[in-house]
Amino acid sequence: MRPALHSLRTPQTEIRALRGRYASLSRREREVMALVVSGLMNKQVGGELAIGEITVKAHRGKVMRKMDADSLADLVTMAARLRLAPAPRG
Repeated sequence: MRPALHSLRTPQTEIRALRGRYASLSRREREVMALVVSGLMNKQVGGELAIGEITVKAHRGKVMRKMDADSLADLVTMAARLRLAPAPRG
């Protein structure tokens, strides 16, 4: 029986892959991700970035896909593993 691919990855390999996915995000997607993982709701993120809530949802969806996150909790865990600084709040 062949071991699962995930079990063959080392923590360093996983962090490298996570950094690669984060690097694929646009500047705006990174801004949205930082605010979302800090606990803001879409409407609040829109207010912080001066964009509409629907635009926030579109960026958030792209972030979830590009980061390969299954849930918000998953995205928060990824941000913690990447040691992203909390987003400055105005």
